[in-house]
Amino acid sequence: MGNRDALLAGAKSCLTERGWARTTVRDIAAAAGVNHAAIGYHFGSREALLVQALIEAVGELTDTVAARAGDGTPEERWQALIETFSTHRPLWIAQLEAAVQAEHSPELRERLAEAQRQGREGMGGSVPLAVLTGLMMQWLVDPGQAPSGAQVASELRAYADEA
Repeated sequence: MGNRDALLAGAKSCLTERGWARTTVRDIAAAAGVNHAAIGYHFGSREALLVQALIEAVGELTDTVAARAGDGTPEERWQALIETFSTHRPLWIAQLEAAVQAEHSPELRERLAEAQRQGREGMGGSVPLAVLTGLMMQWLVDPGQAPSGAQVASELRAYADEA
């Protein structure tokens, strides 16, 4: 594994262990086993590296969810996604932290905006992405009251019938 790949792996590890805000350049370099100057050389900045690591980690998670429930019913697909809010909680929290940090970094905001554009395409539009974001918040803050995949699918059908 080259330094670039080691940095991405180290950044993914740090995101899940420390979160976005608490991950430093030194943390990533230590996890990757490289000098911290390699981050600037390969990615330009800590933020660029963390965004790339986050995008890759979310892509890997998306592939896992698709493999588990890709051909299932809408209820099964939503439920498979919902389950990741528990199994991959640190990754979801890192996404929220990145969104907050984007308020202060135009570079980060643009990279996250591009990831959202790709997410809309992959999920079939803005509404599924908005539902996903709302579900994530509900499951991270109050999982005992958050909806199941069956509830999500049922409520989406009810809204569609009203339109």
